[in-house]
Amino acid sequence: MKYSFYFLLTLATSLLFLGQAVAQQASTSDTSTNRLFKGMTWRNIGPTRGGRSLGVAGSPIRKQEYYFGAVGGGLWKTADGGTTWSPVTDGQIRSSSVGAVAVAESNPDVVYIGTGETQFRGNIMQGDGVYKSVDAGKTWKNVGLTNTQAIARIRVHPTNPNIAYVAALGHPYGPNEERGIFRTTDGGITWQKILYKGDKAGGADLIIDRTNPNVIYATIWQVYRTPWKMWGGGGASGLFKSTDGGDTWTELTRKPGMPKGAVGKIGVSVSPADPNRVWAIVEAEDGGVYRSDDAGMTWSRVNEERKLRQRAFYYSRIYADPKDKNTVYCLNVGFYKSTDGGVKFNKAITVPHGDNHDLWIDPTDSTRMVAANDGGGCVSVNGGKTWTDENYPTAQLYHITVTSDFPYHVAGAQQDNSTVAVPSEGWTNYLARDNSIRNKEWSYQVGGGESGYIAQDPKNPDIFYAGSQGALLTRYNRSTGQTRDIQVYPRFFSGEPASALPQRWQWTYPIVFSPKDPNRLYVCSQHVWMTTNEGQTWEKISPDLTLADTATLGKSGGVITMDMNGPEIYATVFALAPSYHDVNTIWAGSDDGLLHITRDHGKNWQRITPPDMPKHTRISIIDASRHKPGTAYIAAKRYQMDDRAPYIWKTDDYGKTWKKIITGIRSDAYVHAVREDITRPGLLYAGTEHGIWVSFNDGDNWEPLRLNLPDTQIADLQVTEKDIVIGTHGRSIYVLDDVAPVREFTAGLDKEPVHFYKPYYAVRRVQNAVFQYQLAQQADSVKIEILDAAGVVIRSFTGDKPKNESKKADEEEDEDAPPKPKKPTTAAGLNRFEWDLRYPGSTDFKGMILWGARPTNGPLALPGQYQVRLTVGGKSITHPFEIRLDPRLNNVKLADVQEQFALAMKLRDQTSKANEAVIQIRALKEKLTQQPDSPANRKLKEQLNTIEENLYQIRNQSGQDPLNFPIKLNNRLAALWRSVETGDAKPTDSSYKVYDELSAELTQQLIQLDSLLKTKEVKSIGM
Repeated sequence: MKYSFYFLLTLATSLLFLGQAVAQQASTSDTSTNRLFKGMTWRNIGPTRGGRSLGVAGSPIRKQEYYFGAVGGGLWKTADGGTTWSPVTDGQIRSSSVGAVAVAESNPDVVYIGTGETQFRGNIMQGDGVYKSVDAGKTWKNVGLTNTQAIARIRVHPTNPNIAYVAALGHPYGPNEERGIFRTTDGGITWQKILYKGDKAGGADLIIDRTNPNVIYATIWQVYRTPWKMWGGGGASGLFKSTDGGDTWTELTRKPGMPKGAVGKIGVSVSPADPNRVWAIVEAEDGGVYRSDDAGMTWSRVNEERKLRQRAFYYSRIYADPKDKNTVYCLNVGFYKSTDGGVKFNKAITVPHGDNHDLWIDPTDSTRMVAANDGGGCVSVNGGKTWTDENYPTAQLYHITVTSDFPYHVAGAQQDNSTVAVPSEGWTNYLARDNSIRNKEWSYQVGGGESGYIAQDPKNPDIFYAGSQGALLTRYNRSTGQTRDIQVYPRFFSGEPASALPQRWQWTYPIVFSPKDPNRLYVCSQHVWMTTNEGQTWEKISPDLTLADTATLGKSGGVITMDMNGPEIYATVFALAPSYHDVNTIWAGSDDGLLHITRDHGKNWQRITPPDMPKHTRISIIDASRHKPGTAYIAAKRYQMDDRAPYIWKTDDYGKTWKKIITGIRSDAYVHAVREDITRPGLLYAGTEHGIWVSFNDGDNWEPLRLNLPDTQIADLQVTEKDIVIGTHGRSIYVLDDVAPVREFTAGLDKEPVHFYKPYYAVRRVQNAVFQYQLAQQADSVKIEILDAAGVVIRSFTGDKPKNESKKADEEEDEDAPPKPKKPTTAAGLNRFEWDLRYPGSTDFKGMILWGARPTNGPLALPGQYQVRLTVGGKSITHPFEIRLDPRLNNVKLADVQEQFALAMKLRDQTSKANEAVIQIRALKEKLTQQPDSPANRKLKEQLNTIEENLYQIRNQSGQDPLNFPIKLNNRLAALWRSVETGDAKPTDSSYKVYDELSAELTQQLIQLDSLLKTKEVKSIGM
């Protein structure tokens, strides 16, 4: 649903993306459902703040052009120096994660991107190789290396755009052959593997010597992940150099001065100002920043500060200044600069967001750069003193919830940011909430942190419970802004293995209320916990419901650096679903592949794991059916076991038997969430790594519901009374409005000549009435009529088949004229028409310019029952629908708006009388000009002019003229009408007083006009 104020909001810079983000459409198979639903559109509601980026690039030729890769949101481009950004790969790539970007220095039209993440977090997203554009990002083609899954770097030869090198890390979660350093000499048509150190080690960094492109430095990193740990370092890890364009390589890892023991991840850079100067940041026991001044033959450690090498697996990036051999940059949590050859990194550069991952510096101008961090990409043109904002919708959400507010808000936890709640529509209605509106997105935090679930208290919509890493659990009061920490077991942990923890709390553990008892709040470690007093006390109601295999509870990190936080905590209850039918029934699923149910609120738990569920399957979501007590749906995933297949199971008998239901889902679209529709049993939605899918037959078959969505991970989804809401892990939050076409779908519906979907209710000033209809073929004419409860037509709209006519008439349309009402469309397929809930407006005339009023918008319809009638090809279909008063208006009575409507109708009619009098006067004066000149006619014309000028300011010729010439009676009437209808309330006493005054003035003018119309002079000319 969209409203007039929404279009005004989109003018703001922070929302420019809304129109751009859906510019390109994803292609899906031409199924009947795709044809039926193609008229529907996913609407991005923000938040307009960025998520993680690992790759950036710019062009020394095009000074305003930059790119950044969003790890879950595709490639973004700016052509105005970072003021605005647009997605440029939507609908053209099959993976949302862009981890590496390279623009050909010699031809900026040539752009390469590598998909997949290599900054090795627990939930990194995989890709499908290398894509290339030859038209500066307009179109894209996959050019190979599709099985690498994770690409760390792409470097393009400085003078030949057909020569490019790729550092491919390979499968994050298993061995594979497509690892190492690859080269193409024909623009990606073919690739050669030119450096390979086994199926467990891959490319981590890569740099070309710009002064001699045959010289290349590359690093190899041996690393892997499982759901319970990351392990990197040692083995094949090392630093390598080629002097013949990659044909042969020399290992530099053990050259004099380098670390003696095991090494892990290494970042490398060579100075364009002095190619003998090479830097490496090395993960090792005696690691740090190493420098060579003889092109890598000997080295010395020049800096060992922990701030540069902490958490090496996530950073380890170093960049040489292109102009000054002594200037070098190091990226970590902070962004640091050295001007003494890397000895001291004492200059901290402030960027809009922490956790820095990539940097591109213009080789011709060191002050011009673009950086990537956990907030996206940002541009500086003054050497890092200031940066552009990171305002685009690439937020990575974990779980979302839909609040009970009206309009509902969507709340979720954003990776490397905070929790966020965004109104689904009608944002301007929240601008006055001083405790809610915190930033330019008109959003607010609800406690917790970056990774947790969020649950709104069913008894008090201002109370939110939210979690995060480290077992954080908060109770937040939206009305006061107060946050209370109510952790179940406030023993903070970090740097410890899961085996050392009394309670194992996952990075994103469940927080859910019982649908049957709003006092019961549940959270999960390896146990299920419950509170009935808002977290003051907690009761453990389950044993350990996991496998708790000791092999999965150990240390995480690697040979050199440990890293133990929430993501690697394993053997936890990861999904929980209290029943909608029985207060004592609860379903629980673990991240290591066990499913349990209790029917007596925890006294006894029964293991009900599907027999064909493999060990170490992460049960991501359990959706207990609202419609059938024994029915539940399970979304599970095994991508961290190097298995990207989709897994969904359902049961109809409390878990005694299970059926896998995945037919039709893309083979690598592993599933994060499954939800049943809240109104239609057996209508299911699945949120996957590659978009959203729908099943109309209880999971027997699935079809894409992608529509205009880009390829992006659907981390969670919720179904509301009218809409479907999805939280993505890379493109913020989307809403699919008014899903009646989905809910009413039946086989063969697309063959019906016309199908008119039942409309949902509308809400005055908030939600327009939306009417959707399906046409089997193009119609000659479509008519939509709005009727009141008695069947009286109050509004009629007709649309005809478009004709190939010149646009000249539109181009010449008066810019000050009110917009013409939209007409129903006649196209084959799904059509959508919105009624703004207004009665017909007043009579108007050509060139009329008024201020403080828009009398062509009629009075707003009263709350109550209405009908809508669709007529196509001689066939009419009628549906009832309701218009409701905004439920937030506690002190407004129906009688108040009835009185308001009555006065508005009177003002409309009075405005029409004034305007009709002007029309009549102008017609009479036109006839007088055709009569012989006479004193009587001149006098009559003067008298008519006087009345007209009292009714309307005839000197208004442009929109600003009312500032110069006094407004007249019709403008005053229309402005009073606007005043009366501003807000839903009983008209003020002053409104009636002014109405009486203006009506009396109008009566006087109309009496004078009537007297003139009765004169013989007027009668003689046939008026």
